[in-house]
Amino acid sequence: MTLRPMTLRPMTLRLATADDIEALADLGRRAFVAKFGDLYSAANLAAFLAESHTPEKVARELADPGMAIAVIEEPGDPTGKTIGAFCKITYASTLPRHSDALAPFELKQLYTDPDLVGRGMGARLMDWALDQARKAGADELQLSVYADNPDAQRFYARYGLEKIADITFRVGDHIDPEILMAVRL
Repeated sequence: MTLRPMTLRPMTLRLATADDIEALADLGRRAFVAKFGDLYSAANLAAFLAESHTPEKVARELADPGMAIAVIEEPGDPTGKTIGAFCKITYASTLPRHSDALAPFELKQLYTDPDLVGRGMGARLMDWALDQARKAGADELQLSVYADNPDAQRFYARYGLEKIADITFRVGDHIDPEILMAVRL
């Protein structure tokens, strides 16, 4: 078998703008459905997507001074999509309190286009999120991850995040088991 060298296109990490609203809502829906869509009834999935991954929701998030959204672009991507991944952070965690952190920071979502996984975009966004948390003076970075998603748990563990509690996440009327992970900064 002959291995061909992988050509890496340049990635640009930047803050999202109003011009990205539709693309962010679309990528959020596609990434969620690709990873988790088969776990839910059609009604629960539709209700969740209509609440969580809409242009209106993204517009509210962009306008929220307590939140930031970074995107990674791959100019010239043959799929025609320029946003390959995104990460949403909040400067104050909205997750249930399970630590003694005084200023916890939250990584809300880190999604990569299902067709572009494995290109280092998640790592680049994770580095950005940790940097933002440190710059904001946070003493802990927290996130919630599906309990049956070992790949994501391993990814976050590479950054020092550890399980600190079992929590839940609602999708329609379905309740998922989640893991609250955190790393002290």
